[in-house]
Amino acid sequence: MGWMMSTVGNLLANYLTKPLKKTTHIAPINQETLRATLQPGDVLLVDGNTRLSVPIKYLTQSTWSHAAMYVGEDALPARESWQMPLVLVEADLKYGVHAITLAHYAHLNTRICRPVGLLEEDRKRVVDFVVERIGHHYDLKNILDLGRYLFPFAPVPTRLRRRLLALGSGDPTRAICSTLIAQAFYSVSYPILPDIKREWMDDPECADCYAEIYHIRHHSLYTPRDFDISPFFDIIKPSIVNGFNYRSINLKTSHETSQRTAETSPDPQNSASKQKHSAS
Repeated sequence: MGWMMSTVGNLLANYLTKPLKKTTHIAPINQETLRATLQPGDVLLVDGNTRLSVPIKYLTQSTWSHAAMYVGEDALPARESWQMPLVLVEADLKYGVHAITLAHYAHLNTRICRPVGLLEEDRKRVVDFVVERIGHHYDLKNILDLGRYLFPFAPVPTRLRRRLLALGSGDPTRAICSTLIAQAFYSVSYPILPDIKREWMDDPECADCYAEIYHIRHHSLYTPRDFDISPFFDIIKPSIVNGFNYRSINLKTSHETSQRTAETSPDPQNSASKQKHSAS
């Protein structure tokens, strides 16, 4: 029975991770600029194009369906000179935890989320956490739960969307959500998007005083969107941090483009009259 579940799980994983054919609007950020901007510990959000990306975006009401961590060029063994360095670590539904190059997502929209004020020693611990887990294989016995994503369903209430991503024992969830990265930051007590509750202080001299208590959310409930909206992560845009001058952009409006096209296109009436004149 175990081998059958594993086989079906692998087949379903292969199906869910296949890319969809669609038109993607790509931000004008080349791979070299992205590489020069990223720092170890940065979270790279991805606007995925697989079958599984669509329901994740729906359930999280977000553009981002996947997340990977940039570990730098020195965290992993060097490759051949002609090979691109492995600089990203991700938890993937099909391959488990593995390292990839920046080129893997060069054709997709991405966003850099950078932890604010993270100490250098803690940054190293976060990077080491994900690197040490490369090669881990997730238990696919609960991957069949993902089959719910393949069938039409009624709009899911907001309060239930996050819970729907916490599947089964959690192993397949780590491959589709941001569990691995959330665990890495939790290992150094760095907050992502905790539940904040206010508790009134028992102080007779300060009747209006209260303490904010941060309650850690379970790592299986984190999604890529949480890094985007977290108050503890900066959104880094390479085109801005590397120097931006709007006057250096050759920007054309749709009106200018249409006007230029009209000027260069032949007049149908003139063409018809010329043809009639030639025939006579």
